[in-house]
Amino acid sequence: MKLYNLKDNSQIVDFKTAVRTGLGRNQGLFFPKKIPQLTNIEQILKLSPHQRYFEILKNFVSENMDDSTLKMVIDKTFRFPAKLEKVSTQNYCLELFHGPTLAFKDFGANFMANCLQEFASEQPITILTATSGDTGAAVAHAFHGLKDIRVVVLFPKGKISELQQKMFTTLGDNIHTVAVEGDFDDCQQLVKQSFDDASFVEQIGLNSANSINISRLLAQVCYYFDAFTQLPEDKRNSVVVSVPSGNFGNLCAGIIAKTLGLPIKRFIASTNLNDTVPRYLQSGEWSPNETIATISNAMDVSRPNNWPRIEYLMQSDQFDRKDLTGTAVSEEDTRDSLRSLYQSGYISEPHAAVAFKALADSLVDDEIGIFLGTAHPAKFKSTVEETLEIALPLPEALESCATKEDLSVQLQANFEQLKSHILGLSV
Repeated sequence: MKLYNLKDNSQIVDFKTAVRTGLGRNQGLFFPKKIPQLTNIEQILKLSPHQRYFEILKNFVSENMDDSTLKMVIDKTFRFPAKLEKVSTQNYCLELFHGPTLAFKDFGANFMANCLQEFASEQPITILTATSGDTGAAVAHAFHGLKDIRVVVLFPKGKISELQQKMFTTLGDNIHTVAVEGDFDDCQQLVKQSFDDASFVEQIGLNSANSINISRLLAQVCYYFDAFTQLPEDKRNSVVVSVPSGNFGNLCAGIIAKTLGLPIKRFIASTNLNDTVPRYLQSGEWSPNETIATISNAMDVSRPNNWPRIEYLMQSDQFDRKDLTGTAVSEEDTRDSLRSLYQSGYISEPHAAVAFKALADSLVDDEIGIFLGTAHPAKFKSTVEETLEIALPLPEALESCATKEDLSVQLQANFEQLKSHILGLSV
């Protein structure tokens, strides 16, 4: 399958090139012109998980991976489950936090790392990524210790939880972390500026592990199918999926799954106070505001990078705009949603609580709701404990890094400073 630069359709690449390049000319995203429609969805849902992932992913990567290689990559990547947990008679949470860094980003980051290893060349690679919380840990752990790969993670200083931060700023070795004076959008802009400097890109072998990298996105498609396989068959006809949304890669993956043929009825783009997309869906005007810091910090994004992919699927009539609504959830409602889930016997965290609130406000009697649990509650220990008035134990993955030294450096949101810093790092 060929992938097109959405900003420059003359740039057409294969999957391997897209994974190694990350971002196209003029900061364009790589994306298929046409998502294939699978005709055997019922049979695919009956397969074992790894067989199912193979049937999905081969449609996108077969030009660069033979069957045996793809199966090996799948076996190395999907070593942890996506679990569908029943919260009420009508609502389920798709728990995506059972991987090594307790967040949904583990799926995409590990798939990208394993793909890059298969596509390795003699030139060292520098992975530059921005994180609003969970991407940093997932990418850092997926690439930690890999030969000839240097990772630089940018994060907004003081705007992610301490435990989120410790999961990637304490690793060292080939993992370098930078606390940027600014917000996530500033970090994201530094990544884009880096890709605009052609000589810098060439000099360091620049790549990105944000969800702008198509490999990250494709891995996430698979767990939407997992959700359906865990639903009783009589509840699969009117499924509404509420996706806590920041950079909109997760929602884009879900829409790809629906375009492939997974019978999702509709989606809800659930955001916090950073409501660029809900306002756009209502008014048709794209007008980002300044980013607001919230307790669901991984969604503190005003200029989501992945939105052009979703817009393309709508404009090309592959996805019907009426099947997507947007809801912004206040801080007070987020906490109330956390309490409501707890009263139902389910401990959650702010991002999933946003998605649950949007789902609760939208669901009608004949629909089944699935909201995505994107991170383990303990990653937001202080917020969850304060809101629910409980003591939350730390899982081992968090406890082991909580007391380690933070190795990050601090920089202004200035490209020249960042460039100088990266050039001074060892591979």
